[in-house]
Amino acid sequence: MSARFTTESVRQGALLTLPVALSVFVYGLVYGLLTRQAGLTLAESALSSGLIFAGSSQFVVLDMWSHPLPITTLVFTAFIVNLRQVLMGASLAPWMRGLPPRTTLPLFFLLTDESWAMTYGAVSRGKADMGFLLGSGLLIWAAWMGATVTGRLAGAAIPDPETWGLDFAFTAVFISLLAGLWKGKGDIPPWLVAAVAALAAHHFLPGKWYIVIGGLAGSLTGLWGNNADR
Repeated sequence: MSARFTTESVRQGALLTLPVALSVFVYGLVYGLLTRQAGLTLAESALSSGLIFAGSSQFVVLDMWSHPLPITTLVFTAFIVNLRQVLMGASLAPWMRGLPPRTTLPLFFLLTDESWAMTYGAVSRGKADMGFLLGSGLLIWAAWMGATVTGRLAGAAIPDPETWGLDFAFTAVFISLLAGLWKGKGDIPPWLVAAVAALAAHHFLPGKWYIVIGGLAGSLTGLWGNNADR
């Protein structure tokens, strides 16, 4: 499979990601509000979203934010929460093979749950190439940054986001992405195994290991199913 990267796919990625970016903006507002409650300055809030650009780990780290900062614990937790990115990047490898590092490295920075789901769906159906990830990722980055700054500035007016139901926006985005990845009954075993493994890990293990264990269990089940069908 030869790698392709076209401006048409960049445009397509940005256009089709627009509804998702609006949802990202909503829970980005929540993140901005929480940074104010955690005591981060406006500059610190903007830099955390602009440079880290990993919503789930940012929320987790914010919950652990205290003085003095538990730096080792924060770094390790962020590493565990983002381990799933290794699996997501590996799933796109067949469509990236042959692209130079100056192209693939920025793409990996823009790889989020949302941009990965949108891109994987498009390239696996043969509807786009890896330019899709650039368009999708840039739009989500802009939405996340804009929402963080807006939420940080508006924090004084909305002291408790949960009373407005804004905390559910993060969960709602992932449910909608999961529905878009449904290909048929063959998806039931890996999805079911991933859910059971994640719930069990959440019950028996501390921290965020349930994310990694659920992802690995589902991925291995899907791989086993594909090999059995050959």
